[in-house]
Formats: sequence, C-alpha cells, structure tokens
Amino acid sequence: MLWFRKPRSAAPLVEGIFEIPILLVSYFPTRFGFIDPRVTGDVVLPLLVMRARTKSITERVILALEEGSRFHGFKKPSAQPSLRYSIEGNLEFLEPLPTFAKPGHAEPMTDYNAIMERVNIQKWLARGVKEVWIWGYHGGRVDLWESNMASKWGDISNSDRDETDLPVFDSTYTVYHYNYGRGVSEAVEDHMHQIEAVLRHVDDDLFWNKFVGEVGEGRCGWSHFPPNGERDYDWANPNWIETDLEDWHPDGGLKTRLNCTSWNGDSLAWFMLWMQCLPGYQNGIVYQGQELPNWWTWIGDFDGAMQRQTGLS
Repeated sequence: MLWFRKPRSAAPLVEGIFEIPILLVSYFPTRFGFIDPRVTGDVVLPLLVMRARTKSITERVILALEEGSRFHGFKKPSAQPSLRYSIEGNLEFLEPLPTFAKPGHAEPMTDYNAIMERVNIQKWLARGVKEVWIWGYHGGRVDLWESNMASKWGDISNSDRDETDLPVFDSTYTVYHYNYGRGVSEAVEDHMHQIEAVLRHVDDDLFWNKFVGEVGEGRCGWSHFPPNGERDYDWANPNWIETDLEDWHPDGGLKTRLNCTSWNGDSLAWFMLWMQCLPGYQNGIVYQGQELPNWWTWIGDFDGAMQRQTGLS
C-alpha cells in the first residue's frame, strides 16, 4: 500500500450526503524503475513519478466529483455536496494488466474478473466499498471499459453490459478504469458517462428527453455535447444559445444566453457545471405537484434506490 486516505467517520451522515468508499488498484508494469512502454504502448515515466501523478489525479478527481454534486454550487456557495468519497484501500501491482481475447475486440480485453479475484473484492465490499478505481493504460495495447457495474440488478454502465465480466454479489459496485496516460478531465468523463447511463436507465424520458434534450434545443446537453454543441467533444464552441441549463425545469425553465465562456471552453469545467445542474439535494424543482428527489441518490446509494424503487420524479 502506497498511500491511504482514512475513511471518514462511520457515524450517520448529514441528510442528503452519500458516502462512497473507494478501492484503488494500480497496475504499473515496470522495467529498471520505469513504466515499461513495451507493455503500455505510450507511457514511459519513472515509477516514482507515476505514483505521484496518479495520487494527484485521484485527489483532484475526488474534489471535482464532490464539487460537481453541489446543486447549483456555481451560484449557491452554501450548497452541500451530495457525494463524499473516501479511500478505503490502495493496492499496487508492478505487472501488466491481466487480459483475454474477447470476440469483437481488436486488442486484448482487460480481464476484470481476474482483477477482482486478485484483490479479493468480496472482502472490500464487506468493508463498504462501492467503487473500484483502476489505474492502468491503453496505448493501443489493451481494451478497457471506462465504467463497468456488477449488480444483482444488472449491469448498467458505459460498457457492453456483459453480466459475466465481473463477479456479482449482494452489494452493487462500479469499476472505473482510468488511463494514466491521460488526465483529470478524462477520468471525470468516465464518471459522467456512468451518471448518464444510470439516470437514463431510471427514467429515459425525464433525463434524456427533458434534461439532456435534443442538440440545439436549449436544454442541458450531456458530457460530449454542451447546450450549444454541434459535434462530439464540442466544449469550445463559441456560438451562443438560449438554454435553461442553469434553471432547468422539466417543463422548461428560465433561459439565459450562454456559450463556452461559461465553462472557459474547458471539458472539466463543463463537466462540473453540468453535474451541478442535475437536481440535487433540496433542489426545489416542483414537477407534477412534487419536488424532484435528489438524483445523486442513484450514484451514492444505488442498491437502496433500487430497493425503494426511487425514480427521478
């Protein structure tokens, strides 16, 4: 274990806050003290540098996700985060990612079953872990899923939703696979796609049709498409649009004129703004006679939400 962030108190949390304990798993194939580019394809850094790099990115991803879960935090400084992350454990392997030949994939596929067996995932689930963050590589040498879910409710994730590629237990857990050749924004984007997958599964009409909306419609957009987006990854589009992003209501909110200056044309800033516009704790958005629930419940307490049959409205 390289570093350890002690989990916060197990005492009851403040209302509306969900604790997400994480297990970090790093695969650093090394040769003479360096990350081995013969394995990674495109990464060659001293092991000590890579350890420091992934530690820094992990901490910044946690801050971004917690900040992003503050409903309208961009204009309400007192807004509390709905998600609170803690590092339950950190495991490191100085070897290549385990892989296998999977039909339909040109490159060897990461063997997530093998990783979960190696780390004894059931032990960590018993300690409350809800997410596994894997630090690895891509480089055209291996294939991976940005997010992958193991759940008795099914695999709802940004993957091919193969329900046999992770061991399933009573507790749901989500695996995020980061590429340490990239940065904070790309890691947060993995979470963005998972949020989209889950909320779309829960209520496709309310989330995808009414919150995300059609391109150019002036709703809230999604990870690749801000409200004024015209193509994938169009985060720096300077064109103006009338959108209710900052005052969203299912039936149409107050529209303001925005372009990429609202997020400085930066993908990470866009992700955080978009997340803060999701109906969160005490959002006050009344729809069909009731206030919308905290949508972050589905990320912070997936099993509980499924058991209670909690929807988005």
